[in-house]
Amino acid sequence: MTPQKRVFDLVLVMLLSVVLTPVLLGLMAVMVFTMGRPVFYKSERMRGVDQPFTLWKLRTMRQTTNRETGVSGGDKSDRIPPFGRFLRKTRLDELPQLWNILRGDISFVGPRPPLREYVERFPDLYAQVLKSRPGVTGLASLRYHRTEERLLARCRSAQETDATYARRCVPRKAALDLIYQRNQNICYDVVLIVQTVTRLIPK
Repeated sequence: MTPQKRVFDLVLVMLLSVVLTPVLLGLMAVMVFTMGRPVFYKSERMRGVDQPFTLWKLRTMRQTTNRETGVSGGDKSDRIPPFGRFLRKTRLDELPQLWNILRGDISFVGPRPPLREYVERFPDLYAQVLKSRPGVTGLASLRYHRTEERLLARCRSAQETDATYARRCVPRKAALDLIYQRNQNICYDVVLIVQTVTRLIPK
């Protein structure tokens, strides 16, 4: 990450924290009453081939006694209550990632931080992708997210979800992430942030 990009992230996260902290506190209160505790979901992600960190999100799924693994697909859809679906659709579940940006784990714009299991399965690919600091949004998030959701929503088992994600999503997202990497600059980041916000505004 360049010094300019880091300064941009810090300035933006400070400005947004003033506006979004009350929103986050309100969402947390609603979650306690509608979904119970815990409020936060913590997931190990990778910002480099050998650099794990803890990604923070608002919890959107009902808890289970089974150990959570892999990406979410149709096999987990029955565990997402209405408020969880609202959080996912609006991406408000990602507000706690302002903390990750402040820490320097991720940036506002970059490839989505992958799970360790996929980095270990595709080390050469992610060694290239993760030369860019992972981000909350990015070119792959904007161009491929809805396609990924449709593909994974059809999956009815964890094994099918994993196979579909590894075969169809990982390489396509990586290709877009590498396009971003070759063209990255602050102006491009601003464009992608504006496109992300615009997409979230109800029409």
